[in-house]
Amino acid sequence: IDGLATLVKEQFELDPFSGKVFLFCGGSKDRFKALYWDGQGFWLLYKRFENGKLNRPRNQNEVQALSSEQVDWLMKGFAINPKIKNTKACEFY
Repeated sequence: IDGLATLVKEQFELDPFSGKVFLFCGGSKDRFKALYWDGQGFWLLYKRFENGKLNRPRNQNEVQALSSEQVDWLMKGFAINPKIKNTKACEFY
């Protein structure tokens, strides 16, 4: 917890005591950690997906703030930025 809070403060110049949830993706694509300060102490959540992989930022430029809806999607194993492939219209008759 202390190491993650230090990363939030020093590397990203954010306040770990702000009441925001900070998500961390390590070397594995099937797990992440979440750090949250509730006013009395830190919560640390560790999530490991049994099936599938987490779509995570590949570098610091891809780090982004997530909406509460995107966090919910992430916790359920869905992509936070769904990609919809554009296709050409087809004739059905």
